[in-house]
Amino acid sequence: MIEVKYFGAVAEKTKCEFEKLSFSEELSLQKLLQDLDEKYELESLTFRVAVNQKIVSKTSDYTLQTSDIVALLPPFAGG
Repeated sequence: MIEVKYFGAVAEKTKCEFEKLSFSEELSLQKLLQDLDEKYELESLTFRVAVNQKIVSKTSDYTLQTSDIVALLPPFAGG
């Protein structure tokens, strides 16, 4: 099972802060994001993706492992 955490506007859209997802076959990050977009209609939102606390490109060819934690993060500014 992988855990998906939602923050900011993404959490508002999904109406939850996290969920655990199980999958029976190899799952890529792109496929996960596509599935979440179909489920929650996230295409209108701007967010970044982190896997195990490291920012990764939404288009990266990353294969998820069962222990991974994926976070969808709102844009943020430093100061």
